[in-house]
Amino acid sequence: MDDNDNMGFLPGNEKEKMNPWLRPVRVALAFLKRIDSGKHARLIEELEKNEKIIYESLNYIRGMTYYKDIIIVDEAQNLTPHQVKTIITRAGIGTKMIFTGDLSQIDRRRRLDSRSSGLNYAINRMKGHRLVGISTFRESVRSPLASLGGEKL
Repeated sequence: MDDNDNMGFLPGNEKEKMNPWLRPVRVALAFLKRIDSGKHARLIEELEKNEKIIYESLNYIRGMTYYKDIIIVDEAQNLTPHQVKTIITRAGIGTKMIFTGDLSQIDRRRRLDSRSSGLNYAINRMKGHRLVGISTFRESVRSPLASLGGEKL
C-alpha cells in the first residue's frame, strides 16, 4: 500500500468508505449527548436528523464552494500543506473554518512531522491576518496519558 491519500482500497460506496473515518466524530457527538442529555443533546440529534451536519471526503471537495457554512477539519495535524490549501480555498462568502489538531500526535505514515504538517504550515503562513484566529491549548484535551505519549513517543 502506498502513502497516497486514497480511500479507494476500502470496499463499498462513498458513504460506506467514510464510515471508518467518521467513527471518531460520531463517538465525540455521542459523548456530548451523554454528558448533556438536555437541550444540547436534542440540538445535535436535530442537526443530524435534518442533515445539517454533513461529512465530506477530502477526495471529493475539489470544485466545491461552501457558502455560509461552518467547516470543521479534525485531526488537521495529519494533513499536508497542499491538502490544507485545497480545503481553505473552497471557502465561499460567509464560511468559517475550524482546524483542530495536535502537532505532537501526527500519526500518518507519510513523511510529516510537526514542522512539515499542513496545520503548522497554515498557522505560520496565515497568523496575524485579520481573517484568522489561532487558539493554542497548553494541555491535552484528552488526558495526561495522551499528553505524555505525545511528548515522549
